[in-house]
Amino acid sequence: MNRSILMLALAATFGLAACSEKTAVAPAPAPAPVVVTVPGPAGPAGATGATGNTGAAVTGATGATGATGATGDTGEKGDKGRTGGDTVVIVPAPAPAR
Repeated sequence: MNRSILMLALAATFGLAACSEKTAVAPAPAPAPVVVTVPGPAGPAGATGATGNTGAAVTGATGATGATGATGDTGEKGDKGRTGGDTVVIVPAPAPAR
């Protein structure tokens, strides 16, 4: 039975293939030509533009004076000085009153 189904399928395939008609296919129309535009040479330079307006020369107001800073720390106490040995201190006389 397997062989008979196979033979029947082959016969149907050949029978249908022999009966098919070839259809004529019309060629596609030729595409329209593509226009490519090429830029020309550059034109002459344009005129120079007008000069802009000068900005306003306005100076801002002076700021307020800042606050006084904090007082600094007291310095360290100095060492005791040497005693004078043969040092002579000369004190000038006061100027006479006029």
